[in-house]
Amino acid sequence: MGCMARAENQKLKILYLMQIMLQKTDELHGISTAQIIQELAKAGIEAERKSVYRDIALLKEYGMDIVCQKGKTVTYFLASRTFELPELKLLVDAVQSSKFITAKKSEQLIKKLETFLSVWQASSLSRQVVVANRIKNMNESIYYTVDTIHEAIAQDKQITFQYFEWQISTQSGQTVSRHLKKGGARYQVSPWALIWEDENYYMAAYDESACMLKHYRVDKMLNIAVLPLARVGQEVFGKLDLATYSQGIFGMFGGKPERVTLQFHNRLVGVVIERFGENTFIHRQGEEHFVVHVPVVVSDQFFSWVFSFGKNAKILAPREVQQRFLQHCAAVAEQYKGDEDGTKEDSAHQCVGQKSR
Repeated sequence: MGCMARAENQKLKILYLMQIMLQKTDELHGISTAQIIQELAKAGIEAERKSVYRDIALLKEYGMDIVCQKGKTVTYFLASRTFELPELKLLVDAVQSSKFITAKKSEQLIKKLETFLSVWQASSLSRQVVVANRIKNMNESIYYTVDTIHEAIAQDKQITFQYFEWQISTQSGQTVSRHLKKGGARYQVSPWALIWEDENYYMAAYDESACMLKHYRVDKMLNIAVLPLARVGQEVFGKLDLATYSQGIFGMFGGKPERVTLQFHNRLVGVVIERFGENTFIHRQGEEHFVVHVPVVVSDQFFSWVFSFGKNAKILAPREVQQRFLQHCAAVAEQYKGDEDGTKEDSAHQCVGQKSR
């Protein structure tokens, strides 16, 4: 029985050698033939120098970039990999900074990324990992939801799911809780695309009952299932420029798509290009300002974006959008009416306190 086990192990020798080269070597860490034989012995595999040379030649013929380094001792190392260390560092940064990926899944993904490196490179990758205090999504099922959406799109099928929102909880001991929208009734839509926007994943889907394209936060979708019904809405989605559509949506909140004329101070040209794309036509207006005509889904989030630039941004047209913006600003200002006296009083107390010190 022992002889049979050793014989089986011998058949796996070249695979174990491949694993040794992947895990135990890199540009700074070579391995000698004697060390290879020792590593193989740990797996119960006997090897001679000549057989190691033959197997290394076969692996090079297979496509592995194994370099022979001559010195006092001849060593071998893997010179190139599917992913190089700088590339994997970028991927780790993307995983860490993404709110879409939960803390638990981030740790799992980073561990898997480390398998593309040698043990020494993986160690340096681990040292750069910092996930503390990052705001992360709490919905672990999101990965399966994304996979199901892709599956439905590939099969040209509709989907059904439940959708929740966060609400202030009425239960003691819990501040917020999930609340199923539509009383828990299931949504039925035709998925057409997944959009990454503002650090969140959204699904663009056609709602046949409303005869319009809608978008949904993927992490707020629950109990998703593919239906045996063909998708609808191709004629609507086919006319849509998805890139332009994404640029004109602020926070992926719904609203009426309109072409809006905006005026900005010249110093904001970079902000505008980053928001609407470098092909945006910019018309100079005087020495200090420029004007753009851009497609925008008009919403409170769009108004908040414009307001954030203060006097350096202005909605010029349509007039109806401009009026809605003024109403939005007035509604915000209304909240602070009656607070002026309290503010002045607090300021006076603060000044007195400062003088007394």
